[in-house]
Parts: sequence; C-alpha cells; structure tokens
Amino acid sequence: MSMTERGGSYRKSLLSAALPGLALGVALGLAGCNTTSDQIITGGVPEDVRARHPIAIEEGTHSIVVFVGRGRGGLSPEQRGDVAGLGRSWVHEGTGAIVADVPVDTPNARAAVSAYHEIRSVLLASGVPSNGVVLRNYAPSDPQFFPTIRLSYPKIKATAGPCGLWPEDLGPSVLNPSYNDNKPYYNFGCATQHNMAAMIDNPADLEQPRAETPVYTMRRSEGFDKYRKGQSTTTIYPESEKAKLSDTGQ
Repeated sequence: MSMTERGGSYRKSLLSAALPGLALGVALGLAGCNTTSDQIITGGVPEDVRARHPIAIEEGTHSIVVFVGRGRGGLSPEQRGDVAGLGRSWVHEGTGAIVADVPVDTPNARAAVSAYHEIRSVLLASGVPSNGVVLRNYAPSDPQFFPTIRLSYPKIKATAGPCGLWPEDLGPSVLNPSYNDNKPYYNFGCATQHNMAAMIDNPADLEQPRAETPVYTMRRSEGFDKYRKGQSTTTIYPESEKAKLSDTGQ
C-alpha cells in the first residue's frame, strides 16, 4: 500500500470516529432550542418601595417666626393670623408646650417683649391653656442675624427618606451587579413615599383606623319614619332645579 493510500485511509477513520460526536452535539443544540416549560421566570418583578423607603412615625417640630422691628411693639394683622393658626394647630396635634424664644439685649428687645404679650393673648384666645406657653429668652451670637420671636412646639409627624441617594449606577456597570436582574433603582419610589408622608394629617391613621363617630340620630329617625309610612327615603334637593341651565336633550 502506497503512502497516499495509507493517508487517505487514516483520514477516513478519523472522520468516522468524529461523526457520532458531531451528530450528538447538533441534536442537543436543536433540542435546546425546542425546549418548552410551564414555568416562566422573569427578572422584572419590582421590589416593594414601602419596604425600601418606609414611612416612619417620629416626633418633630412645628414652628413659625415673627419679625419684630425696633419701632413696633404689636403684631400686624397677618402676624396675628399666623399666631392664631399656630394655636389652633397646637390644640389638634401638639404634644408639648409652645416655646416662645424672645430676644434680649438687642435693638428690638423692648418691642419684642411687647409683641410677646400680644402673642400670648392670641394663643390663649385660640384655645391654648395658660401653662401651655413657655417664655425662653436668648441673645443672638451673630450680629448679622436679625433677632426674631420664634414659636415652636413638638408634634408627631410622618417622615420618609432621605431621597436622592444613588449607591449604584443606573446603567450597566461592574459597580451595579443587579442591572441585569431588571430591578428598580434604589431611589425609585422615594419621592412618592416622602410626599405621602407630608400630606398625612394624622400619622396615627397609618397604624390604626379611627374610632367610629356617633350616628346622627335625628336623621336616622327621620329615615326610619318615612320607611314605616312607605314613603321614599331619598333626599330631595330643591336647589338642583335652580342650577339647571337648559332642558335641551331631555
């Protein structure tokens, strides 16, 4: 047998040995493309922003500032309205006394004392008890600081945040391994939680429902009386007829 014949025979034997492996690889590849499953797994399941940016209940401070000039000892109508509003809010949500920080040893110190007495009278008229207002004097350390009267009291409030934190990159990066998981970024939903906490009137509503108010007995008795007589229990509003603009289309 010549060398050429021997080489051709050797190549044929190698090809015959490799064909089964190649056929098996192609079959496995085609089987992988045609695989079906009843379970669909996706990476787009969002995380709960309420757990990432929870709304917390804590004690905060409600305060206003009253500017008092050296030549004026009383309050302006706008300032009296602000002080009266603070007093009404204290009755609703205050958890401690109203502290009045009044400046001393300043050009407007005498006017500030006179304004404080009017502030106290307005607060008492708004429902604040006499022992609910505490006077506290202070001397400004910064000469550039305009001395004002500051009224403040503690209250329970709802807070969330802080927002604007970006611990990870938003785009694909080695510093953001969760990018390929299609998860929301860290700051997602923080502004919504923060705004919701700011709009809540009573933070206790986040923890428990309010107690039911007593029923309006007079209105309920009137409805039951009409029901016993076989009359309609619906309410008739005669003002609705006056509000009509036209009967066109009826």
